[in-house]
Amino acid sequence: MSVRDITLLTGASRGMGLAMAHQLLSPHRHLLCISRSTNEALAAEALRLNAPLTQWVHDLSDTTGAAQRLQAWLDGLDTRALHSATLINNAGMIPHIGPLDACPPDGLSAALRVGLEAPMQLTAAFLRATGAWVAAGWQGPRKVLNISSGLGRRAMAAQAPYCAAKAGMDHFTRCCALDEAQRPHGARLVSLAPGVIDTDMQVQLRAGDPTAFPDLQRFVELQRQGQLTPPDTAAARVLAWLERPDFGAQPVADVRD
Repeated sequence: MSVRDITLLTGASRGMGLAMAHQLLSPHRHLLCISRSTNEALAAEALRLNAPLTQWVHDLSDTTGAAQRLQAWLDGLDTRALHSATLINNAGMIPHIGPLDACPPDGLSAALRVGLEAPMQLTAAFLRATGAWVAAGWQGPRKVLNISSGLGRRAMAAQAPYCAAKAGMDHFTRCCALDEAQRPHGARLVSLAPGVIDTDMQVQLRAGDPTAFPDLQRFVELQRQGQLTPPDTAAARVLAWLERPDFGAQPVADVRD
C-alpha cells in the first residue's frame, strides 16, 4: 500500500462530516479525523478497505491545542511519496437559539471558537507545515476547503453567533487566498456553502422556541416539503467540488450555483 494523499477533516463523527469521511476512505489516502468522539463504524469500514485512518478525539474549542497537535503531526510526515494534502474544516455548532443577549456567554464563546477560531488556527497550522514542505522542494497541490453556510451571507434573527462565524469564515478564506496567490505553489482555498442538509443541526433548529426564533417555521417547512439534502448526497457534492480543476478560482462559493 502506498499512501499518495492526506486529508484532514474536522467534525467527522456525524452528519455530513461522517458521510464525507466514509466517502474519503481509500487505501491510497491517509484520512485524519478530528472530532469530539471517534466512530466505530468508520473504523471498521477503514479496516475492511485497508484504508489508513486516524481518529483524534479533540474538543475544537481548544483551538491552540488543536493547531499545535496538527502541525506537529504534519511536521512528522515523510512527504517523499506524498502527492497532495487537503484540509477540510467542517466542524461547527449552533449555541442557544435566540437573540444575542439571550445567548449564555460560554455558548457564544464556544460557537465562535469552534466555528471560526478553530478553522483559522488549523488553516494557519496547515499552511505553515505544508509551506515548509514546499520550501524544501515538495510540489504537490495543497487545498483548504472550509464548509460555510448561506447564513454566512444572509442574516437571520436568533442566529447571530452562527451567522457571524460563517461570515468570518468566508472572509478569512478570501484573505488567505490572496496571501497564497502571492506565494510559489501557493495553496488553494474555498469557503463552500453545502446547501440545506438533513442533519442534527436541522433538528436543533426545528426545536427552537418560536417566540425567540422568527424563522422556525421555515425550517419546519423545509423538512415537511422534502427539501433537505441527505448527508450522503451533500457530502458527494462537496467532495466533487473539491476535485474541480478550477478549485480555488472562486474563494467563496455555493454548491447550488
